[in-house]
Amino acid sequence: MQALYQSVVAAVALTLFSGASMAASERYIIKFKEGKGPAVKAALKAQGGKLELELAKHHAAAFTLPAQALYGISHNPNVEYVEADVKRYPLAQSVPYGIPMVQADLLSDAQAGNTKVCIIDSGYDLAHEDLSGNMVDGTNDIGTGDWFTDENHHGTHVAGTIAALNNNVGVIGVNPNGNLNLHIVKVFNADGWGYSSGLVAALDACEAAGAKVINMSLGGSSKSRTEDAAFSAAQTAGILSIAAAGNDGNSRYSYPASYSSVVSVAAVDEHKQHADFSQYNSQVELAAPGVGVRSSVPMGSAEEASALVAGSGYEAIAMTGSPQGSAVGTLVNCGTGENLCDAAGKICLIARGNITFADKVLSCENSGGVAAIIYNNTAGALNGTLNDVSTAILSVGVSDAVGAAMLSQVGDEASVNIGPGNYAYFDGTSMATPHVAGVAALVWSHFPQCSNEQIRHALQLTAEDLDSAGRDNYTGFGLVQAKAAVDYLALNGCTANNNGGSPSNDAKPCKGKRCK
Repeated sequence: MQALYQSVVAAVALTLFSGASMAASERYIIKFKEGKGPAVKAALKAQGGKLELELAKHHAAAFTLPAQALYGISHNPNVEYVEADVKRYPLAQSVPYGIPMVQADLLSDAQAGNTKVCIIDSGYDLAHEDLSGNMVDGTNDIGTGDWFTDENHHGTHVAGTIAALNNNVGVIGVNPNGNLNLHIVKVFNADGWGYSSGLVAALDACEAAGAKVINMSLGGSSKSRTEDAAFSAAQTAGILSIAAAGNDGNSRYSYPASYSSVVSVAAVDEHKQHADFSQYNSQVELAAPGVGVRSSVPMGSAEEASALVAGSGYEAIAMTGSPQGSAVGTLVNCGTGENLCDAAGKICLIARGNITFADKVLSCENSGGVAAIIYNNTAGALNGTLNDVSTAILSVGVSDAVGAAMLSQVGDEASVNIGPGNYAYFDGTSMATPHVAGVAALVWSHFPQCSNEQIRHALQLTAEDLDSAGRDNYTGFGLVQAKAAVDYLALNGCTANNNGGSPSNDAKPCKGKRCK
């Protein structure tokens, strides 16, 4: 961090020394060496500095300084460091794009107390600010620990999509008002895997707890006769089981999603395009948002990012593997980052494409840059990974639209901040599945007299058709639609009919698009 402070000061000093223009006065935090505060503050006031805020406990103070005073104070032997007094903005609750996309915002969940969703996953962070107020209990699985903790982060993310609370922080889920009953069965250990026998036992626990809908953002490529029989029996018992189609981007079947008794869910992006990682086959039944889905993760376990240019804040996603901290500098356009650029003490703006994200960040770092902002070359947010490559500077991804806006601000002062947070963006059919499970529970709460198969059929009939007309192997019957299903049932009643419905775990951490 000391090196970061020094690089910021050096960058600002270099700008002054080279005669570049800057605002007449800017606000900085000056950290004094112990006992030297009074002398430094007197010197700053003599040079036209204005004391804005005393931080006596921290041997520091905030000052607005004229440009001519900055170079001298940054070299004052009584000053430990100088840094920009960067702006902070109120954080508010956001609505993930998937919620309106599946029409969950058009329905009330006031009656959801008549429904219970069982989440078979890696646990649930009961202390989470967006989940602790839910009606939730759980079952401990032998060997995986307490259901109310989540060492893998996956289950808490899934739960947030289903039921994150409308409480002015974080995000909201499909059922946001704390009325839905949840039951958690923890089948994954910290390493993120479990056995098919454990899944069958979890299914039994869900049934014993009175669950009507089961969410399984999990799976594998091999069939199990025991599993198949267990899910068939659960279907007969009135349970609606929903699972992820898989993330291998091929036509292989994945289980339990590809059992006929289970709804198989594919992933689409915010533009309703089939995700390239989402498996496709004859068992895919419904589709839901699964790319760049923001939801809850255990408290403090995420990296949350922000980017500011010329005082304007932009949504950013920390590159997986980026260090945390803050960086300030002039924004410079470094093209696609394939060559070194004039970035000493600056923040690199880099276009996605041609080389990996890690190589782009290393190119910025080797050019003397203090942070890298990589913008997408296709529509939508950029959620990328450094793929275990170690970098010393901060790196974030932004959308194509944000990148275009930032290109017009090259030369302005920018900042990048990455710190611990409680929410993260995940990709995967694992993220699509809870959208469908949440919608199924929401719709069913309006028509508790309907059977599981009647709810399933209503979701099929009212899905928004995507890709080829009618059911197709990529998105099934289409994008699940909560309001349309409720309207259909209100008009037609619980008309019995049947139609069958694919799974894999999490998003692959570096399958093409997240790496470059």
